[in-house]
Amino acid sequence: MADAGRRPGKPRDWRHDRPAVVAVGEQPWPWRQQQQHQQQHRPPPSRGTTLASLDAPAEARGGGGLLDKALCRALCTARACCQQLQLLLCMLIVICSSVSYNSTGGYTGLFSLGSIYYYQYGGAYSGLSGADGEKAQQLDAQFHQLKVPPAQVAMAVGGALMAFACFQIVASLFRVPWHCPAWLIAEAILDVAIAIGLVPALYFYYHRLHEIYASSLCKERENLYQSKGYRGFGCSLHGAEIAVGFFAGAAIVAFAVAVVLAVRGFKIVRTLQAKPSSHSYEP
Repeated sequence: MADAGRRPGKPRDWRHDRPAVVAVGEQPWPWRQQQQHQQQHRPPPSRGTTLASLDAPAEARGGGGLLDKALCRALCTARACCQQLQLLLCMLIVICSSVSYNSTGGYTGLFSLGSIYYYQYGGAYSGLSGADGEKAQQLDAQFHQLKVPPAQVAMAVGGALMAFACFQIVASLFRVPWHCPAWLIAEAILDVAIAIGLVPALYFYYHRLHEIYASSLCKERENLYQSKGYRGFGCSLHGAEIAVGFFAGAAIVAFAVAVVLAVRGFKIVRTLQAKPSSHSYEP
């Protein structure tokens, strides 16, 4: 098309054939129309979003991923981290309590199967065979029945506290404390009740275990295993039961700290809501 008006045999004039130079900052009209169309159909910025963040590339804005959402910001606050710690500690309480509930311990009757089990695992020299083996099984079953109630109570308390912690986290994800600041006061009251209530609950838990280990059934079971040369069946707390007390004590501290964080969050939310141009806040 550039050679249509040129005479045959005349040399090309490159000064007229080269395209016009576009000034700095200007664009040819097709690209300008496309840019105007994009600006007209751009969604309105949300609260807390600046024009600079809209003009940034998708990678810089987070690409609409999880880090760009308020749900992630709600899980990174001090109060949310404390609630996640509560959830973890209550889960550990349930796990450690289930050890006493699921395991009967003691003699399992494996050597009574005969054949390779009888000799390979020391059944021929264990001494727990015949009447002694049956008596050991009976004592183990009765001892397990004594330990089931406190284990069930500990699991129920730990499970209820897990549900409460999950409920708090979900409420924070839906921004309930910002829309209803009274939620933080109710949360602080419940945290105080839980922190105080765990102290006597922990006392009664270990008091009941002390009664079980001091019973005549436990002493008879211990003497039977000691007479056959077995150790580890004494009438004392085992590691999982001690861990329950440790995690429960840590949970008491976590719920006490949650009270302070909830009250502080309530004050901050009320202060920000009193300002007409305040942005949302994750307590």
